[in-house]
Amino acid sequence: MSVFHLIIKEVRHRLLSFLLAALAVFAAVAVSVGLVTTISAQQRETVRLMRNLGFNLLILPQGADLAQFWRDDYTTAEMPEEHVYRLGKSKLVTVRHLVARLQQRIEWRGMTILLTGILPELPEGHRAPKSPMGMEIEPGVAYVGHQIARRLGIAEGDEISFGDTSLRVARLIPEKGDKDDIRIYAYLHDVQEVLAKPDTINEIEALGCLCGGMRDIERLRREVTGVLPGTYVMEMATIAQARQDTRGMVDKAAGYIIPAVLVVCGLWVGVLALSNVRQRRVEIGVFRAMGVGTAPIAAVFLGRSVLVGVVGSLLGFAVGSWLALNLGPRLFHHTARSISLEWPLLGWSVLSATVLCLVAAYIPTLIAVTQDPAEVLREE
Repeated sequence: MSVFHLIIKEVRHRLLSFLLAALAVFAAVAVSVGLVTTISAQQRETVRLMRNLGFNLLILPQGADLAQFWRDDYTTAEMPEEHVYRLGKSKLVTVRHLVARLQQRIEWRGMTILLTGILPELPEGHRAPKSPMGMEIEPGVAYVGHQIARRLGIAEGDEISFGDTSLRVARLIPEKGDKDDIRIYAYLHDVQEVLAKPDTINEIEALGCLCGGMRDIERLRREVTGVLPGTYVMEMATIAQARQDTRGMVDKAAGYIIPAVLVVCGLWVGVLALSNVRQRRVEIGVFRAMGVGTAPIAAVFLGRSVLVGVVGSLLGFAVGSWLALNLGPRLFHHTARSISLEWPLLGWSVLSATVLCLVAAYIPTLIAVTQDPAEVLREE
């Protein structure tokens, strides 16, 4: 009888043990395939969500007084609007999502407000972003803060005026508990007209790559000042650190989960293989006493482990991929379309599961082929 037929008979004789071992492999492969299939979408989703925390860089004009900036939430120093265009044309890969702003406190209808003009991200003459971060405000409209609207009785659709400039209230900003409650946002050129400061801005918001901490912010400052001499790049450290910590945590999660699952699977398969050897101890002893060599016995146990790995990995790949394709879009709404079947994982799953099962079954197989048949039969 061939070794293959002996393996099949072994599986039938100990079917429950075989199914339990295959179940361990199935679970490990399903979890691993599901995680790997969705991990790229997970990383992109995390980047998208962390991006929504806001900009992490602020580019201020030459001579900006930081003490005055923190007191008033804007700097009285100014720079030409052309700066944002020049920075956009420089194509710095470490600084993206540029938004020019002009801010100033003014007295309006008996109330001190913070009037803020913004230019849409990557303004005219530059490639528009697929998913802009900045607030998109059209010319002639305004977004009014909660406290201003409540105190002055302003509603959506109303017309508000600043001298000769009239704006339509397109949106009331929900209460935030910060300076946005006393802020009115409008299109940059409209605010420049109100303040009589044409072609002027006093800050540029940006999103910069700050993955390496202090070294990165210093490099960013050198790059930006190389394009805009005299400007100062300020890092929003809390936002930058939150992004870095969250991305690191997400990246490490799969790195811990997959090895842990594989270790548990290997131990499970090893324990079941050892249990199978102990249950077949007398039978193995009889075969050895009849002159059956160690190679056929080892081939049966190792072949059974290979079959466990192949069956479990094929089922695990199928179910893990199905779960990723069906549950992934529900978890990662922004990047759902990027989740697809990863066929290369099939080969890696079968190979890895088979090797894992062989390693787990090695010691039990070694025990099976090295035991003394005379001692085993004498004990029985």
